[in-house]
Amino acid sequence: MDTKITLSFDGDVISKAKKFADANNVSLSRLTEFLYSKITSGSYQQLEDLPVADWVLQVAEGEVKYHTKKRNRQSLKSEYLKSRK
Repeated sequence: MDTKITLSFDGDVISKAKKFADANNVSLSRLTEFLYSKITSGSYQQLEDLPVADWVLQVAEGEVKYHTKKRNRQSLKSEYLKSRK
């Protein structure tokens, strides 16, 4: 049974993900579901346990920040706009 959820991502990430999904003849929803199923099928206890391909490490810029605390829409919007200055 499918369940709907609402997620917020950076616009550039969504654009690239849509192109990737289209190129692989799958919907963005199914691509996201596939990725979540891969993540949750492993024995990962924390984000740092997830395997990362070597090329990701080569192109990564700066330190990764994971936002795990609950934030409201207004604070997310403010943070986003502040990061674009």
